[in-house]
Amino acid sequence: MSLPFDPAELDPEEYGEERATLEMDHDEAVEHVRETFTDAGFGIPVEFSPSELLNEKVDADRDPYYVLGACNPEMADRALDETLRIGGLFPCNVIVWEAEPGVQQVYHVSIMRIARLLGMAPDNEAWADIVADTGELVDEAFGDL
Repeated sequence: MSLPFDPAELDPEEYGEERATLEMDHDEAVEHVRETFTDAGFGIPVEFSPSELLNEKVDADRDPYYVLGACNPEMADRALDETLRIGGLFPCNVIVWEAEPGVQQVYHVSIMRIARLLGMAPDNEAWADIVADTGELVDEAFGDL
């Protein structure tokens, strides 16, 4: 299967990639990210630790890795009005992983931008507004990390 475009040629801005480095322990970083995204208008309806699950189930010996499933209900509602397929990408995940002891990486990509790139979302003004509005919320959260 070949993709209709070369992902290596995409600018990370096109799919809304955000990164931050936090110098704190892993649990503290997860709590800080949770609070920061909540303050920016997101709820966290889903969260889990793939590393804990894999370490337990398959003895993977993974370093701390945590997923926070962030959701802004107003944005989700607007997005569903435009395309029901966007739910396949819900929630907007924010990942925290331990790069080294005391150093955590925070990572996010925009599901709204990805949906547009993949043709799952319409290329119209309403969707552009959703992309812009969700981007502002994410920018606020990353600015406060």
